[in-house]
Amino acid sequence: MFSKHDKWHERLFDMLNYLLLILFALATLLPFVYILAGSFATEAELAERDFFLIPRDFSLSAYEYIFSSSTLFRSMGISIYITVIGTITNLFFTLTMAYALSRKDLAGRNIVMNMVIFSMLFSGGMIPGYLVVKGLGLVNTYAAVILPGAISAFNLIIIRNFFQNLPPGLEESARIDGCNDIGVLWRIVIPLSMPIIATFGLFYAVGHWNNFFSALLYLNDHNKWPLQVMLREIVMLSQLAIGDLNNVDPEFVTPPDQSVKMAVIIVGTLPILLVYPFLQKHFAKGALLGSIKG
Repeated sequence: MFSKHDKWHERLFDMLNYLLLILFALATLLPFVYILAGSFATEAELAERDFFLIPRDFSLSAYEYIFSSSTLFRSMGISIYITVIGTITNLFFTLTMAYALSRKDLAGRNIVMNMVIFSMLFSGGMIPGYLVVKGLGLVNTYAAVILPGAISAFNLIIIRNFFQNLPPGLEESARIDGCNDIGVLWRIVIPLSMPIIATFGLFYAVGHWNNFFSALLYLNDHNKWPLQVMLREIVMLSQLAIGDLNNVDPEFVTPPDQSVKMAVIIVGTLPILLVYPFLQKHFAKGALLGSIKG
């Protein structure tokens, strides 16, 4: 870790950096470990102990309560469907529009870019958005959850900047070989852009997975609810507030409260968290590539 030629103050500086990084890592990791431990603890232990990393009495009652819902697995499948289709839709529209706007010979591209930037600063709001979705006949369809956010203006600008930084000689060579605009995009631009595509694909996927408000707003049929909305209903049921008691096994008359909330966090977070290791090698590189030049 340290070379024998390093000066003492350089070693001290490196040690302080390592210490700070370890502290930041623990500050990030410990709350999640506590939530995981609390999801396996009993209500009595959660009321008695303010903080712990290993439960004294191991209990699966919170997970038994959550998975007693007959609709949970269907909701998880719906969330996976919305995440996959939504991410593909996002990437398709974002990449194609970003590539078009990166072309200097595109007439009116500055006007379109100003419109994109304007959409970042001003929004019509929830009610006009709902009226547009309703007017298009998309209410109670999965398209209502996916299409309104098909393009993120921020992601579009970064990907456009990345496309502008690609060597122009590659495109010229492809055109000499007979490629049109679509061929250049598919055969040259996209293969060179895999790190940034993986990065923003992950951003889009996390956004779709965690989004529950759009589904709550546009999906009237509870059979179409994704996982996040269903977990919200389960938490409300655990508090005996509101909800459809037919979705829960009647054996759980007095469901756990705090442990259910923690188990819901684990169930809602773990699936998308498992995707990250497969994209990690592209993540750090892709997050910075598009911001080199404006």
